[in-house]
Amino acid sequence: MISDRDKIARELLAFYLEAGVDTAIGETAVDRFADEAPIAPAATATAAPTAEVARSTMALPTLQPRGGNGAAPEGRVIQAHELDAQGRLASAPQAPDTAVMAAREAARSAATLDDLRAILSGFDGCALKATAKQLVFSDGNPQARLMFVGEAPGREEDIEGLPFVGRSGKLLDRMIAAIGLDRSKAYIANVIPWRPPGNRTPTPQETQICLPFIQRQIELVNPDVLVTLGNPSTQALLSTREGIMRSRGKWSGYDTGTRSIRAIATFHPAYLLRSPSYKKMTWLDLRAIAKALQASPS
Repeated sequence: MISDRDKIARELLAFYLEAGVDTAIGETAVDRFADEAPIAPAATATAAPTAEVARSTMALPTLQPRGGNGAAPEGRVIQAHELDAQGRLASAPQAPDTAVMAAREAARSAATLDDLRAILSGFDGCALKATAKQLVFSDGNPQARLMFVGEAPGREEDIEGLPFVGRSGKLLDRMIAAIGLDRSKAYIANVIPWRPPGNRTPTPQETQICLPFIQRQIELVNPDVLVTLGNPSTQALLSTREGIMRSRGKWSGYDTGTRSIRAIATFHPAYLLRSPSYKKMTWLDLRAIAKALQASPS
């Protein structure tokens, strides 16, 4: 028989999972059902700090100013949230403008997709990297004539390290199959290569930091047809402020600097799962994509 305690714990875990919390933070589990420790009397306020307090606030008066060794300025008090998983002082996050400039320079330096993947793996300018399990770079054929770009990875993608592998990924596979293709004849990526915590919407700053990398990815793949999936990727890549209802199904040109790629927007598979009535409009977009591929030289 399941005890009330176990039942409550399972319900709490199910709630956390539905809310997008799928990673525990901390080296050891915390018993939230344990009785709270009694509050110490005022007379003991000057007693030595507990181990928990010592971990959360550590004075490091002998450290040198911050440098390559990750040390802190002399006398500065270090808070627990400033330490990484190994207990070392984490590097200060870059200012957004600085991070965007660093991303542009790093992306330009990539001569191949393998170079770009390696550069992204070592890039620390986007805070999403610290909360994601791994980089979600791409899937499919780098030589494909058709490229799909979504917004950001979800939970399943973060676990697998591949874009579109969950329910929306299965629907995308059916969409591709509807025009006689499969993943071996398409290339799939996202504007954001790291999963936002709880699958939240990426911030404009996070999008701007990651944008140079997906732009360089498109340049290196150099497809004949580029398909943006959903409103965020469409607005980020096709320079439009229109919503997906107005922008979908319209052809435009995506300029790589060396050529103009035919580009079209359609609904994101995740949106179609929530609103299946729009699948008919998506089918019209897919037919237009198939026609464009047939008209373009192989």
